[in-house]
Amino acid sequence: MKRALLLPISDYLAALDRFPAGLGLLDIAWMGLGLLLSWHIYVPLHELLHALGCLLGGGTITVLEIAPQYGAAWLQQWFPFIQVGSEYAGRLSGFDTGGSDAVYLLTVFMPFILTIIIGVPLLWLAGGNRLSRALGIGAALPVAYAGFISLPGDCYEMGSILVSDWASAWGSPYPPERWRSDDLPLLLQQLFGNGDGNVQDALIILLAFTVGVLIAYTIYWLGAALAQLYARSSSTITTH
Repeated sequence: MKRALLLPISDYLAALDRFPAGLGLLDIAWMGLGLLLSWHIYVPLHELLHALGCLLGGGTITVLEIAPQYGAAWLQQWFPFIQVGSEYAGRLSGFDTGGSDAVYLLTVFMPFILTIIIGVPLLWLAGGNRLSRALGIGAALPVAYAGFISLPGDCYEMGSILVSDWASAWGSPYPPERWRSDDLPLLLQQLFGNGDGNVQDALIILLAFTVGVLIAYTIYWLGAALAQLYARSSSTITTH
C-alpha cells in the first residue's frame, strides 16, 4: 500500500534518474520548456474533452470558457460554444446532463483519459538523447499529475457527485447540488464563510474530497499499468 501511495513521487524521481551524470541546468531548462508548452496545449484540450464527455453521454453544451492565452479566440472559430475569457484557465460553465449523474461523471472524468494513455506512460518512457528526454519528461508532468492538480477541482467534483448521491439516499434534507462544485475553496467559502455550513456539510465535503483523492490515485495507477504494458510491448518488439 505504501509503495502504491508513493508511486507518483517515485515515478518522478525515477524519471530524473534517467539523466546520466545527474540533472543539469540545461536539462532543467528544457524540462521547463516542455512543461510550459504542454500546459498551454493541455489546458484547452482538457476543457474540450469535458465538452466531448458531455456530448458523448447525450448532454448539451452552451458555454465553455477558456482564457485568452490558451488560444480561445482561435478555437472559437471551430467551436462556437467557446467563450473567450474566464476566471479560471478554463471551465465548462454551461452544460446540461439531462439530470443524469452518469453523464455528469463522464463529463468531469473525460479529460483524465489523457493522463492514463499519454501522461503517465510518457513520464515512464520518455527517452532518446538528453534534449528529447528532458522535453518529454517536462511535457508529461502536467498531464501525468492532472488528477492531483485537480484535487480541489475536477476530482473533488467527481467525489461530490458520488457522495452527495449517497447522502440523498440516506435521507439528507439537502439537495445533492449543495456539495457539488469544481472549486472546493469557493464552496467552503460559500458554505462556511457566512456561517451557513454545519457538521453534516463538513463530513460530506471531507468524504467527497477523500473519494476524490482515491479517484486521482486510481487514474494515476491505471496510467502506470498502461505504461508497464507499453514497456513490455516495446521490449518484446526490440527482442524480436
